[in-house]
Amino acid sequence: MGNGEGPVQELQEILDRGSSSLFRLAYKFLGNTADAEDAVQDAVFAAYKHLGSFRGNSQMSTWLHAIVANCARMRLRKQRRHVHVSLDSQVDDEQENSFAELLVDARPSPEEECHNSELSERLSELIANLPPSLRRTYQLHHVHQLSICEIANTLGVPHGTVKARLARARGKLMPPLRRAMQTKCASRNRLGREA
Repeated sequence: MGNGEGPVQELQEILDRGSSSLFRLAYKFLGNTADAEDAVQDAVFAAYKHLGSFRGNSQMSTWLHAIVANCARMRLRKQRRHVHVSLDSQVDDEQENSFAELLVDARPSPEEECHNSELSERLSELIANLPPSLRRTYQLHHVHQLSICEIANTLGVPHGTVKARLARARGKLMPPLRRAMQTKCASRNRLGREA
């Protein structure tokens, strides 16, 4: 079998006769049918590709079995690198959350972001329309996060005045803000029913 046809024909005969033994060998390594079939397919492809490097020091069937074993081992190594974890399994013993629960996106939806943006714009408009003393007190407390004591020192007014201004500012802001929220909720519910 000195010509190029000889090794190809010999390999084809081995495959015709003994592909089940190749599959069994791969299955011993991998333990499942799909991976074993893939390993045999990889091995056959590799054997055809490297047929020119077969020297004939051993039988071609032995050489082919060695290639199958190597392909199965490579698949096994790849499987170990890719650990499969069920999304239903718990993260650890102390936590009750599963992986699926941890992967849930807690960020607001685009609709909620739009709604929040509109409410924020409405609140900014309402704050801008407050009388200057109420607006300044409200912004120092809610925007700049100053305490009542810090605001009193900044503005040079008693603590009671700061508390009274904050209460009046909230009293002026909340009714129109509630109406805006109710209007948005009503329109969202109406759209939800129509969809």
